[in-house]
Amino acid sequence: MKNSLELLVGLFMIAGFVAFGYLALQLGEVSLFSSSKNYTITAQFDNIAGVKKGASVQVSGVVVGQVSKIWLDEDGVANVALQVDKEVELTIDSMASVKSQGLIGDKFIALSLGGDEELFEDGGILTDTESSVDIESLISKFAFGDVK
Repeated sequence: MKNSLELLVGLFMIAGFVAFGYLALQLGEVSLFSSSKNYTITAQFDNIAGVKKGASVQVSGVVVGQVSKIWLDEDGVANVALQVDKEVELTIDSMASVKSQGLIGDKFIALSLGGDEELFEDGGILTDTESSVDIESLISKFAFGDVK
């Protein structure tokens, strides 16, 4: 009787640890199980102020991926690696823009799908981009009468 109770408690503990590990991987930033569901596109921007790793990638307001890496290349161009769901067919004439959730909200990447028939492959480079709007410089230009 005592051995069967200990065995039952041990199995319960093992199941709990397995469930905890699975949830930690799914809710964390580890893409161990979901990497086969995504493909990566690199978007090149002049200015990506406010965009952070883990920011969402959206098409028509629907989250379809996230920013996985941000780096600066040798030409001073900001590169953003976008992990996009494989279900989203991103054509080569698509456009990426840096947008904001509200006036001072978090920044995200908005994708505007194009109409071309040729699709991006994994590792493709998206150069048709719209950079981040610098609200502070716009306000200072307006305040000091430098708006044209």
